[in-house]
Amino acid sequence: MELIKIFHQALQFWFIIPLVFIILFIKTRFFKGCFGEFIVNDAITASLDKNEYHLLKNVTLPTEDGTTQIDHIIVSEFGIFVVETKNMKGWIFGGQQQKTWTQQIYKQKYKFQNPLHQNYKHTKTLENALNIDGAKIFSVIVFLGKNMFKTPMPENVTDSAGYINYIRSKKRTLFSRPELNEIIAKIESGKLQSSLKTNREHVRHVKSIISEKKNNNDKICPKCGHKMILRTAKKGKYKGQNFWGCTNFPKCRTIEAVLNENLALGPENTERGN
Repeated sequence: MELIKIFHQALQFWFIIPLVFIILFIKTRFFKGCFGEFIVNDAITASLDKNEYHLLKNVTLPTEDGTTQIDHIIVSEFGIFVVETKNMKGWIFGGQQQKTWTQQIYKQKYKFQNPLHQNYKHTKTLENALNIDGAKIFSVIVFLGKNMFKTPMPENVTDSAGYINYIRSKKRTLFSRPELNEIIAKIESGKLQSSLKTNREHVRHVKSIISEKKNNNDKICPKCGHKMILRTAKKGKYKGQNFWGCTNFPKCRTIEAVLNENLALGPENTERGN
């Protein structure tokens, strides 16, 4: 009887298990990425005239070393817009030339690849595939979610409310209608078929690139994202000892000890080498 009672009690809360799985799924990067792309798709469809702007979604193109995946391509007589979406919250720090940008949530900081550099490969792949002038292709970075830029950003790096205005700001006619039709046809015929296999192969390619970069052992400045190089203290009580110094010096004076040595070096007692 006791087992039957427990069974009946468990049946009353059967919905909790699938609810937990749903909550966990919502928190995954996959869901956040899909949801972010949905928001962008919806905004493009609602805000841009379909007769003037043609939207292509999740375009995977072959490259010399594998594949590259583009979130959105918007083709219009005013240019081709390659849109990269970032669904992130918190404060966003970054500069146009920095290798990595920083996301800060309260006191936690996370590094991520400069999306402008990431999207550069997308635009160059498209430029080569279409054999057109790269000046007619515009890179657009869209940050979604509850975030705030804490450093000045280029006009093509926007939040969810700004990228439509950026696209609309391009008013000079660059392509004729026949040229547009040819461009769309080339992209449609040149892209890889959307499938789980295509996505798996692309993910595998991305992971191999990340692994290769890690093996290069490039040390990145935790403050500004520039590369750090090995330097030697030229004066002071730590003269002759090595330390990691930011290549963005003197704008950034971040230093780190070598091999976890306790080198309490500061800008006042170190001299940067060439």
